[in-house]
Amino acid sequence: MAEVSDQLLVVTIMTYLAALVAYAAEYAFGSATRVSRVANRELVGPDGLAVVVDDEPAPVSPRDRYIGYAVLGLSVAATLAHAATLITRAVAAGRVPWGNMYEFLLALTLVGSVAWLVVLFARPAVRALGLLVTTVVIVLLGTSGMLHTDAGPLVPALNSYWLAIHVSAVATAGGVLLVGFVSAVLYLLRDGYENGRTGFPFALAAKAPAAATIERLTFRVHAFAFPILTVGIMCGAIWAEAAWGRYWGWDPKEVWSFITWVIYAGYLHARATPSIKRRTASWLAIAGWAAVVFNTYGVNLVFSGLHSYAGV
Repeated sequence: MAEVSDQLLVVTIMTYLAALVAYAAEYAFGSATRVSRVANRELVGPDGLAVVVDDEPAPVSPRDRYIGYAVLGLSVAATLAHAATLITRAVAAGRVPWGNMYEFLLALTLVGSVAWLVVLFARPAVRALGLLVTTVVIVLLGTSGMLHTDAGPLVPALNSYWLAIHVSAVATAGGVLLVGFVSAVLYLLRDGYENGRTGFPFALAAKAPAAATIERLTFRVHAFAFPILTVGIMCGAIWAEAAWGRYWGWDPKEVWSFITWVIYAGYLHARATPSIKRRTASWLAIAGWAAVVFNTYGVNLVFSGLHSYAGV
């Protein structure tokens, strides 16, 4: 079963790559897809900024419809293959499949893919995000493959029911925050484009939805993920007390978890403060994701501490 999981990972990455090509084709060549229809409804107002008007969208051509079907079908197929990779890994190991860095990345990216599908079906107008979300998922899955470890039982220190609670909460928060990070990046690009910055890289957002639409999605995603992240860190502290006799010891993993939490709390505070620009808040969201990535890769691979037994 472990070999099946490894083979499914290859299938998963290839299917995500096919979905990426479909997203790129829809974004670059679609003339009446939902992405393009949102972009085509934007006109220039008297202040020189883009505004959205309510007019009738152009009919969808057969070509655009087929590309749209390919986008949805490949996205769902890749997510299902991704889930099968994690499930077969769990069966092979005989435990929850997030006992090391490789498995954690599989779980985090799966949550990110599922979160994106929820956004895609709930807010079809922002499907331009799919191009970036899929890219990030492919990169993370590729690096997870390089960190592959054989399926096996947990080390004694991890053999606790808190593993299922703590790590699943952190992986869920991280996967949702992946979507929030991509949304924040696209917002900055689109906002720059709407304010007359038409050169690279802002021109890449020419067909993206209105900046205000993307920014609202960014906030909602982070507002959803932040409490889950908070609960995950709190559960980790409770587990630490049971395992090591203290709730918090400023281990490198704990330090960067705290830094990550503070950055995201700062984003939500900045977003709720009228005097702070949305662009400033969005940069905090990007900084938060950078902290998540460093806590996942940098702390695990560079530093040593009480969490090092989780392996890579």
